[in-house]
Amino acid sequence: MTVETTLLNIFGSKELAVILIAALPIFELRGAIPIAIFTFGLDPLTTFILSVAGNMLPVIPLLLYLEPVSNFLRRWRAGDVFFTWLFNRTRHKHSAQFEKYGSIGLAIFVGIPLPATGAWTGCSAAFVFGFKSRNAFLAIFAGVILAGIIVTLLTIGSINIFR
Repeated sequence: MTVETTLLNIFGSKELAVILIAALPIFELRGAIPIAIFTFGLDPLTTFILSVAGNMLPVIPLLLYLEPVSNFLRRWRAGDVFFTWLFNRTRHKHSAQFEKYGSIGLAIFVGIPLPATGAWTGCSAAFVFGFKSRNAFLAIFAGVILAGIIVTLLTIGSINIFR
């Protein structure tokens, strides 16, 4: 059984597979774009659009519910200790950059396709640094677009190199 067949059996269609893979943490569009182009043979424009759409699917729920979930988990000592540690550590290490660059910094953070960056992490950073949801959404969307362009171009470029 090939990778393509396995993914199609799980998701039902190539397009839905690309959207859902792009929505997953860790994979996001960084994984969805190469899979769409290399495995499914989708064209780059369709791949880009589906991947960006999929990557943005979890953003609104994350921006809306990270704070209530955090507040709920802080009711217990372990949750409070964890979130206090996480916020203090993150703010100590990165607050100067986020204060200096604000939404543009968030967009660049999300847009550079490296491990531990992306929409999911961008939502967490926006929450920790107190971004307003609208500003965070726009910055994350801009970052996802940037990451999508970079990954699509790298994927197309690697196809051309190996021809």
